[in-house]
Amino acid sequence: MKKIEAIIRKTKFEDVKEALLAADIEWFSYYDVRGEGKMRQARIYRGVMYDTSCIERILINVVVRDKNVERTLAAIQQSAHTGEIGDGRIFVIPIEDAIRIRTAERGDIALYNAEQEK
Repeated sequence: MKKIEAIIRKTKFEDVKEALLAADIEWFSYYDVRGEGKMRQARIYRGVMYDTSCIERILINVVVRDKNVERTLAAIQQSAHTGEIGDGRIFVIPIEDAIRIRTAERGDIALYNAEQEK
């Protein structure tokens, strides 16, 4: 199992969500996050200068079986891509175990219902 964390532009979230659902990834969590990047610039709005070094993004977390990792990565990468600086990052983290609290099932089966495998 792997945990995939993707930091993407807010404007691309709906595209990424649709791509994940199309790739049969039915459960993921997401958060509004802020970060600092290399780009340092100030913008002027109505005569007031604002620092734009703090970047607002969406962080998507999804845990998938090993057989679904490449499909999930491709869905995120293709749907979040604009070709401009600031498209984001994807991190793949190994997961040692998963436990479904309700049934105490462990491992891959804890991620999805067995009925869905048919």
